[in-house]
Amino acid sequence: MRSIECAGTISAQGELQLDELLPLNQPSRVQIIILFPESLESDDLTPDQWSKAIASNPSFAFLHDAEEDIYTPQ
Repeated sequence: MRSIECAGTISAQGELQLDELLPLNQPSRVQIIILFPESLESDDLTPDQWSKAIASNPSFAFLHDAEEDIYTPQ
């Protein structure tokens, strides 16, 4: 199967509305996987939550390397 990533909104009635048109030129059946935050109370992280998420995410570990520190005077 081919995949396309796009974003959208789920309405109060449970209907999915995509933010953009899909690049398909004919009607067809699809399978949809919906990813959403575990807590639906707020879609936005507070600055404190954002900082904690970045600090604990191993994807950003490279930023601790001295070579990546471009802001400290040498």
